[in-house]
Amino acid sequence: MSKSIDFLVFIGRFQPFHTGHLSVVQRALTLSDRVILVCGSARQPRSIRNPWPPEQIADWIRACLEPSERDRVDIEPVMDVPYNERLWVRAVQQATDAVIARRGIDTNEARIGLIGLTDNGASYFPSRFPYWYSVPFDTDNGVRGTAIREALFDLGEQEDPGGVDYLTSAAARAVLPEPIRVALLSWCDTDAYAQLHQEAAFLADYRGAWANAPYPPTFVTVDAIVVQSGHILLVERRARPGRGLLALPGGFIGPGEWLEDACIRVLRTETRLKVPAPVLKGSIQGRRVFDAPHRSQRGRTITHGFLIELAPAPVLPRVKGGDGTRQAFWLPLNRLEPEYFFEDHYFMIQTMLG
Repeated sequence: MSKSIDFLVFIGRFQPFHTGHLSVVQRALTLSDRVILVCGSARQPRSIRNPWPPEQIADWIRACLEPSERDRVDIEPVMDVPYNERLWVRAVQQATDAVIARRGIDTNEARIGLIGLTDNGASYFPSRFPYWYSVPFDTDNGVRGTAIREALFDLGEQEDPGGVDYLTSAAARAVLPEPIRVALLSWCDTDAYAQLHQEAAFLADYRGAWANAPYPPTFVTVDAIVVQSGHILLVERRARPGRGLLALPGGFIGPGEWLEDACIRVLRTETRLKVPAPVLKGSIQGRRVFDAPHRSQRGRTITHGFLIELAPAPVLPRVKGGDGTRQAFWLPLNRLEPEYFFEDHYFMIQTMLG
């Protein structure tokens, strides 16, 4: 039977896809001909917040659907754009139009709606898409992906079992569709889970050091975006969190230290960049604060990015890995890939370079 809405869009990270998400999809299938799941945080490295790539999530979601439903559900990955919401909105629009075009429907004629959970606000964006029909979906099941991940990685103070044992508990069976629960049990035997579990243990110890602070701490850091002749200066992280990922040279500010001085200090310490400090300071072309609330898993961390643009030269300055880095190197700007970057450093680069 034809519905009044052709496509209902459901935006989320689905980390993991739980019973709350499934209830939205099932409701959407009763209200529209087809459903588009926009899977956010695509092309990110594995982390405690985003352990599973969209391709894996898509397979798990399809396993939760009846055969007759699978052809009516499209799953489209979309990258985050944390410091430019307009670009993110455009990406969602483009993903939606691509699905509609593949279905052989004129995108100008399609009746599109937006559906999402309204109890946490995390998966519903009616103000960003005012020209789509708004279909709020109230739920009182209280399922949270964050709580599931914390239990899976032994984080938090949950009363129920943690780690792999969590997946066999009644708590997990209540919030995870059975195909997802079974898939996660298999996934826990992989190296990916082992590495993330170790990362989670590190983060738990890190946060525990501040447990007795009167207020949750806010950390202040600096990062250097150094470019020259179409290349950017990067480091490979040696320590957790983010061991092995690419990052901007940066670190915490010292007591009584000016932000600009801290940036030059950590830049030279981490890369052994053979450029005098006065030249580096004179080459600062811009600065910006990056304060996405979830940008760092270590806790609330606000960083100050400094764009340092060195004069073009036939030979790039010599660099070498220093404190906390395995190596430092120059990378051509056309080879930046978000999957390999620590925290939000890829998006910082995109924002500072335009």
